[in-house]
Amino acid sequence: MYLVSAKEMQTMDTATIETFGLPGRVLMENAGRGAAKLFLEKIYHHHNGARVAVIAGRGNNGGDGFVIARYLAQKQIPIRVYLLSRKERVGGDAAANLALLGPMGIPVKEITDISTFNSFKSELCHQNIWIDAILGTGLSSDVKGVYKEVINFINASKRPTFSVDIPSGLNSDTGQPCGTCIRATVTATFAFAKIGHLLYPGADYTGDLSIVEIGIPPHIVNRINVRQHLIDQHKIKEELVQRNAEAHKGNTGHVLVVAGSTGKTGAAIMTTISALRSGAGLVTLAAAKSLNTILETQVLEAMTFPLPELSPGKLGMSALDPILDLCRDKNCIALGPGIGTDIETKELVLNLIKEVPIPLVVDADGLNIVSGDIHILKATKVPTVLTPHPGEMSRLTQKSIASIQKNRIALARSFAETYGTNLVLKGARTIVAHPDGHVYINPTGNPGMASGGMGDVLTGIIAGLIAQGYEPGISACIGTYLHGAAADNLVYKGYPIGFLASQVIKQIPKEFGKYLLPHLPGTPMVDPIGYQT
Repeated sequence: MYLVSAKEMQTMDTATIETFGLPGRVLMENAGRGAAKLFLEKIYHHHNGARVAVIAGRGNNGGDGFVIARYLAQKQIPIRVYLLSRKERVGGDAAANLALLGPMGIPVKEITDISTFNSFKSELCHQNIWIDAILGTGLSSDVKGVYKEVINFINASKRPTFSVDIPSGLNSDTGQPCGTCIRATVTATFAFAKIGHLLYPGADYTGDLSIVEIGIPPHIVNRINVRQHLIDQHKIKEELVQRNAEAHKGNTGHVLVVAGSTGKTGAAIMTTISALRSGAGLVTLAAAKSLNTILETQVLEAMTFPLPELSPGKLGMSALDPILDLCRDKNCIALGPGIGTDIETKELVLNLIKEVPIPLVVDADGLNIVSGDIHILKATKVPTVLTPHPGEMSRLTQKSIASIQKNRIALARSFAETYGTNLVLKGARTIVAHPDGHVYINPTGNPGMASGGMGDVLTGIIAGLIAQGYEPGISACIGTYLHGAAADNLVYKGYPIGFLASQVIKQIPKEFGKYLLPHLPGTPMVDPIGYQT
C-alpha cells in the first residue's frame, strides 16, 4: 500500500486537475462527501442529536470542511461553522463551497484573532463534537497565534474530534507535531494515507484512520513513483509462496549463525531457533569452542560447530577461515548477536563482512563493531541486511537518538542508499529501507516487545527467509511484519507485557500459517487502515 508525502499528494492533485481534466471542486466534493459518510458511521452514529462544530481554516482543508457541513445539514444534524479567517480571505474552490452554506442556513462565525476566539469560548463549550478542518498536509512550520489557541482548546475539551485529511498541526511527512497538534478520534484522509499518519507519534494523534477515495486516476499515481509503502497483509500474502510438495531439508535453505560469547549464549540460541521456526531446513550455529557443550543442549534441531577461540568464549581471527569454509554450502549468515566487541572479535567481524560469499544479516554486537568502521559496508560482496534499534542507529550514523526518531524515514532511506544495504530501523513502526530508496513501514508489534532477545528473534527470522530463497529486502519486510504479528498474537491472548522472546518464537509458525493456510483459525491479521468509498 502506498504512503505519500505532502509533495507527492499535491503533485497528484495538480495533475488530476490540469492534465486529466477533473476539476478541483469535484475532488473537494468527493472528499467532503466521503468524509461526511465516514463521520456519520464512525462518530455521529454513537452520538445522535449531538451539536457538531466545524472548525475551518481558509485553505482547501477548510473547503473540505464546508462540504462536510453541507452534507451533515442535509441529514438535519445541528451544525455550525467557525472560520479562523475573514470570509473574504477564503479563495478558490473553498470559497465556492463556503458560499453554499448561507443559502442552507448553516451559521458561519468568523474567528480572526485570539481576542475574538476568547469571546466565542462560552459558545464553543456547548458544542459536542469537533470536525477539524483547520490545517492540511502542507504544514511544516510551528502552529502559532489563534490556530494554536484553538487546537489546544479542542484537545482540552476531551470531546470526539474528526480530523479532515490530517490532524491539524501534524507534519504529514514525519509524524511530528508542529508545536501543537489536534488529537483526533478519527481521521479521514484522501486518496492515500500520508507517511505521518503511520509513524509515531503521528499515529497517536491520528486515531482511527480511514482512506476516502476521491478520484485520482491510477495512471497519474503510477507517474509519481511513490517510494513509501505500508507492509500489510496483502503484501505478505503476495510475497509468501507455498512450498513444493517434494520439498526436503536439503532444498529449504541452510542458515549459518555466528553468534554468542560468554554470558551471551542466549542471543545465539534464540537466533538459531527462530531461523528454524521461520522455515529454514537446516541451521548451523558456530560459536567459540568452549560454549559448544552449552549450545548443543539448547538447540536440539540445529547443528553446532565449535570454532577456535582466543580465550574461553571469545572469537578472533583464528575463526575466520573455518567460518568461510562453513559458508560454502550455506545460503545465509546471521552475524553478531551476543558475539562481543573485543578488539580481536572486531577484526574477525569486519573481515567476515568483507569476505563472506553469501547474503549477510548483521545485528547487535555486529552493528556496534561496524559503527567504528562504517565504510566497511561498501566493501561487502553480497546483499546485506542491518537491523539496528535507535541506539545502534545512533552509533552507526553519529546522530542523536532524538534526531533519528524525528526523521526516521529520511535517515533510513539515506543510509540504505549510501551504503547499498537493506536497513531495518527497529522501534514502534519499524522502518525497512532498501538500497533503491523504497521504504516500508511495518504496522505490527507492540510495547510488550520492549524486552531482551526480541532483536535476536527478528535476525533469525530474516536469515531463515533469505536462506529459503526470498530476496533480502523482501525477507526484511516479511520477517519484520510476522515478528511483530507473533508478539501481537500474545497480546490478543491477554499478555500485554511480560511475555518473552522465546514465547514469540513459538508463535512464528502460526503467523506463517495465516498466509500459507488461509483457512487456519486464529487472531485477526493487522490492518491499521480502513477504506471508505
